[in-house]
Amino acid sequence: MRTRLTDLFGMRLPVMGGGLMWLSDARYVAALARAGALGFLTPRSFDSLDSFRAALRDCRAASEGRPFGVNITQSRRPEENRLVPVWIDVGLEEGAMAFETVGPSPRELFERIHAGGGRVIHKCAFVAHALKAQDAGADAVALVGCEAGGHPGTNELPTFVLAALALAQLRVPMALGGGIGSGRQIAAALALGADAVVMGTRFLVCEEIWAHENYKNHLVAQPAETSTLALRSTGHPWRVLDNDTARRTRAMESEGACSYPHFGALSTGRLGREGAYATGDWNSGLLSMGPAVAFADRIEPVAAVLERLMHDAATCAAHLSALTCPATHPISPTPLS
Repeated sequence: MRTRLTDLFGMRLPVMGGGLMWLSDARYVAALARAGALGFLTPRSFDSLDSFRAALRDCRAASEGRPFGVNITQSRRPEENRLVPVWIDVGLEEGAMAFETVGPSPRELFERIHAGGGRVIHKCAFVAHALKAQDAGADAVALVGCEAGGHPGTNELPTFVLAALALAQLRVPMALGGGIGSGRQIAAALALGADAVVMGTRFLVCEEIWAHENYKNHLVAQPAETSTLALRSTGHPWRVLDNDTARRTRAMESEGACSYPHFGALSTGRLGREGAYATGDWNSGLLSMGPAVAFADRIEPVAAVLERLMHDAATCAAHLSALTCPATHPISPTPLS
């Protein structure tokens, strides 16, 4: 399936892996690359610049010449963004030509990436922000709806409503994310006019994700409804697994807690890294997860997930194509894998 985004970034498939905090390491991102998708290493997940550079080198070696990228998430606290220019430069030096940016869309940030030969896809949750990024020079945008795991922003519009609104106004290629985890949804996004999809939650149970096996087994058994919003009162909601930590934060909100300091260690990502990811205790930490977890029905390699997704997407695309042809027999839904 060739689109403007597969051409822009050199992907074989119109699929991007979301930048998973703590989990988007060299092994996972390289697995996406070899399978024909595009993944992004997250420099904030590494304890030092040296370890980030080492991960980039490992990823480049394991990607077998396929493209990979870097996620540049800008903090709301300016002092935490001092390494952003360095992360960009190191990424370019080590062969990452694709950059997923999140947060403000200053023209100088995009220009720095372009000067090094890289290309930018800017992730946002509002159509107005997507248009602003386009005007600032982003090569593409990724628009995520309220179903997205992690920090989807404050826009309450669902993924496919956002897409329809944005596609009527955008000129640059657009990827669509939020709650997407099946081939049917990939086909629907492409039929709508998107150039790719962004998926994060669906890949959480893949073999290449370093998180504990007990945590993955727990996710495999979860329905879509186990995805919930935490920390609504802060104005920066977090879509997570409904677990003991999420319920504790809800109780604190009912008692008046309304800022991140009020929640203490419960609101830090490191709690999840050291708990659920490292030990398998799925009740420890706020754990980014969207309703697409319902499609994560088995633990298997990234390549196997993508093969099934694209087979199902192609089946649905063929069904859509048949609807535009003169009917010689009744059309019924085709069973998917």
